[in-house]
Amino acid sequence: MKNIRFLAAATLLALALPGAVLAADYAMQPASTLGFTGSFQGTSFSGSFKQWHAAISYDPAQLAQSKFDVDVTMASVAVSDKDQQGALPGKDFFNVAQFPAAHFVTTGFRQVGGKVVADGKLTLRGVTKPVSLAVDFKPQGKNATLDVDGTLKRLDFGVGVGDYADTSVIGADVKVHAHLLLTAK
Repeated sequence: MKNIRFLAAATLLALALPGAVLAADYAMQPASTLGFTGSFQGTSFSGSFKQWHAAISYDPAQLAQSKFDVDVTMASVAVSDKDQQGALPGKDFFNVAQFPAAHFVTTGFRQVGGKVVADGKLTLRGVTKPVSLAVDFKPQGKNATLDVDGTLKRLDFGVGVGDYADTSVIGADVKVHAHLLLTAK
């Protein structure tokens, strides 16, 4: 009788394990982009980061096991205006000499209507704050695209200090967008 109970329990456990599948791990492809949009003197400007890495483990059916972990090399910022390009890595903005990287890691995911939101913590200029990003994931066989969008308050992270803290000159909100091309590992 004990053997039958053991076999029944082992069978149930074996059947339950496939349901405990972890989210799929993906490798980010080089053509992925991470950009931002802000405003200066009422005019919109855009920029991007050329060096960054994202570790993505995601399955829309397994949000509790999903995770994003992103590192950004702040000195890799690129904008088209040469004055902005010279200023952004400096002490008043990203201060890359003291804070060479930014880091975002998810703390959880949630459904909001038909959309998925990634909640996480962003560390930028030594300040860690909660950030929420809208997630749009499109699987395509072994590949997928992942778009994330959110808005940051730059002054929450000390970006633009002194004279540059004036939000009538440099807008308070910075929109962030990432477009990731992914391949399943």
